[in-house]
Order: sequence, then C-alpha cells, then structure tokens
Amino acid sequence: MTETISTSASRSPRTPTLVTRRLVLRPWHIDDGADARSLFLYASDPAVGPSAAWPPHTSETQSAEIIRTVLSAPQTFAVVLKPGDEAVGSIGLKPLSGLTEADDTERRDAMEIGYWIGTPFWGRGLITEAAREVLRHGFEDLGLAAVWGTHDLTNISSSKVMDKLGLSLIRVHRHAHLALLGEVYRDEAVRRITAAQWRGRR
Repeated sequence: MTETISTSASRSPRTPTLVTRRLVLRPWHIDDGADARSLFLYASDPAVGPSAAWPPHTSETQSAEIIRTVLSAPQTFAVVLKPGDEAVGSIGLKPLSGLTEADDTERRDAMEIGYWIGTPFWGRGLITEAAREVLRHGFEDLGLAAVWGTHDLTNISSSKVMDKLGLSLIRVHRHAHLALLGEVYRDEAVRRITAAQWRGRR
C-alpha cells in the first residue's frame, strides 16, 4: 500500500512517503531534534552499525549531521512504526556501490537497497515488510530494471531478509574493504533481483 507516491524516476530529488500495514516510510527530517535523538538512540548501539558497515554514532550532534549529509539523499526513508512518528531504522535505494562489482550493463537502471533497524525491533519482520514496499516502489514507480544488495557472508539475519525478498546470489566480493570501519575486510555476498523476477513473485 502506498500514499503520496512520486512517480518520477530515481534521479528525482524528491523522496515520497510509503505506507505498509505496520509502517510509514518517510523522508528523514533535517534539523529535527526528534529525528536526531531517535537516530542516535538506535544507531549508537554497537550491534547495529558495524553489521551494516558503519561505526556506531557517538552523539546526537553526529546523528543530526548524518541526517543532513547522508540520510537526506533521494529515496532514503526513515522507518517509522505506526501509529507514532519515531524513526526506528532506515531503508533506501542508492546508486550501486563498488561492492557489487557490477559492470556498465549491470548498472543500467539499477539501484542498491540498504537497511537497518534498531535492536528492540529485531525478529518482527519489520525490515522485510519495509523492503518489500521499497522494492515495489523501485520497480513500479521508479521503473528500475534491477535492485542489488550486499551483506557480510556471516550476517545471517540480512541473508534471510534478502532470501525472502527474492534477491539471488550473483557473486561474492572477497576481502572487501569496509572503509567506514577502518581496516576492516569482509567477504560480501552480492545479490540481485530483476524487475522480471520481482513480477514473477507477485
């Protein structure tokens, strides 16, 4: 289910608001104290960021800056559990990262999905629910040909989410440097679902 959907392509700066049964996926609010506090509350947890290849947040000020410089990107959504407005995670579509090792043909009309949610909300299927709607948005509203995803080979939770979404394993990027974590190297699973594959699962 969707509300206030923009039908423009992924190049548009506008991020719509998407609605599912339990969630609202909305743009992050820049210079909003409540969003900065929520982000810091969940992103400061050391169990969250490193599994998604970024370090834990260290202050609300840093969280506010990340909202301004990172999470304000087009097609990046705060994950909000109904009926409130607290951001408990983040999900979005972005240009393909180097981790995908995609060639020019594979990059055509493709984006990469990324997500995380605070630990109090793990195990409830919320990110899977959010990601299904983001995939729908990507294929139906943005007209994408494919959506890619990557995860640490040892990250079983993210692997299960991508299995449920139908993202097939394409290759493994060995000894990938996760620069935001410093001198950290991991083997990353590289996955993809095409528009035709997504429609076949409907």
